[in-house]
Amino acid sequence: MTHGQAKCCDRDAGAAAPHGPQPPSGDYGFSRFGDDRLREECGVFGVFGHEGAAALTALGLHALQHRGQEGCGIVTYDGKRFNQERRLGLVGDNFNKRDVIERLQGDMALGHNRYSTTGDVILRNVQPLFADLEQGGFAVAHNGNLTNALTLRKELIASGAICQSTSDTEVILHLISRSKKRRIVDRFIEALQQIEGAYALACLTNGMLIGARDPIGIRPLVLGRLGNAYVLTSETCALDIVGAQFVREIENGEVVVITKEGVESFHPFARRPARPCIFEYIYFARPDSIVGGCSVYAIRKEMGAELARESNVPADVVVPIPDSGVPAALGYSQFSGLPFELGIIRNHYVGRTFIEPAQHIRQLGVKLKHSANPGVIRGARVVLIDDSVVRGTTSKKIVAMLKDAGAREVHMRISSPPITHPDFYGIDTPRTQELLAANNTVEEMRSYMGADSLAFLSVDGIYRAMGYDGRDPRSPKFTDHCFTGDYPTRLLDQGTVTNRQLSMLAEVD
Repeated sequence: MTHGQAKCCDRDAGAAAPHGPQPPSGDYGFSRFGDDRLREECGVFGVFGHEGAAALTALGLHALQHRGQEGCGIVTYDGKRFNQERRLGLVGDNFNKRDVIERLQGDMALGHNRYSTTGDVILRNVQPLFADLEQGGFAVAHNGNLTNALTLRKELIASGAICQSTSDTEVILHLISRSKKRRIVDRFIEALQQIEGAYALACLTNGMLIGARDPIGIRPLVLGRLGNAYVLTSETCALDIVGAQFVREIENGEVVVITKEGVESFHPFARRPARPCIFEYIYFARPDSIVGGCSVYAIRKEMGAELARESNVPADVVVPIPDSGVPAALGYSQFSGLPFELGIIRNHYVGRTFIEPAQHIRQLGVKLKHSANPGVIRGARVVLIDDSVVRGTTSKKIVAMLKDAGAREVHMRISSPPITHPDFYGIDTPRTQELLAANNTVEEMRSYMGADSLAFLSVDGIYRAMGYDGRDPRSPKFTDHCFTGDYPTRLLDQGTVTNRQLSMLAEVD
């Protein structure tokens, strides 16, 4: 898709903002609790052939908690029936009791952590989703977002389908159930051939664990082994927590079927170059994970070094916005020779439920989560590092906080390029009109934040940090549309429905 075509997808986002620094406005779903962050995707974890499958899955979901905090669920199969527990809230609050795990009998299990972008947080949307099909029970856990789910959903409902959730994942179950293929694997593949967008799927039947990635591998999925058991999960950090050995990544466009006979691989799509999501490396994956054969921590440090190479500034100290800016700040410090200091202290015990209810509490915002460290900040020229800017509201408050604490200068440095386009593949981004970089120049953003200077890492800098000399626009290696407008798939739903309809009918899983 060309840049011009990509821009057409934003036509219902409203008119462009007036010239000059414009603070984002509106009550868009991605920031329900006053936070100005990109929201996590979701996490999947499946086990085949281990007597402690449910307990292992709970541990794996705990390691993937950063990918979704609004709901979690586990489905198991004990040889006779499926058992399931789906809860709202955190894994540690729901799967920490023996009686819960004991209800999830069986040596096969599938789990999911959920973050939804919009709409109500309701139990019927918590995954894994389960249905009784002609061939038996089928549970599915999904990380990503289908860009033609609404189109398919309308067609399914028009032909008599009854939908029980507002999740795009349910479309997959309907497509499987309507297939005329005999084998469940063939039905699953036929369903995949009708969906578009980004997905990493883990599915459980009464005899197999199935995994699949979209044709260009936007969302991650890895295979591990624990003794004679197999594990499918979103990140290697979840393998580490259960002591499983990393085997390999599931390839883009690949379907793997795990049974008692072992692992069988299918490639039902024409081979295409992989384009994994660049934000896995910038923000989403845990720093101790290995993604695409690369250490996420090392890549983030290298992004910080590239940032220093491109936009170094005379200063006294490098300070990260914790925790997201820490690896890049270390890289910036090491390249520039400036000392790294914890000039901001994060309070890890402030939950979103605490800051949600009252406006006067919400206005305290940053001070509840971050506090300036005066011994580091007072009188210093500070290079402030973060990994991204979405609406800029948090950055503005933190710059003001540092200056109130006595910082002589605050130079904001961002270890990724400006986010100028929304995402439709599983990242919770606001509409174009609410993206600060989409409507303001760098100088206007600097003025809005109150920083003494502002600079972003270039797109070429991101690619250099990833080991490439620069980005070849003819053959991009990553899904980087948030920076470039180069959407790698069709956005069918965006041409037929409004953002309001999207928020009402389709939630990112």
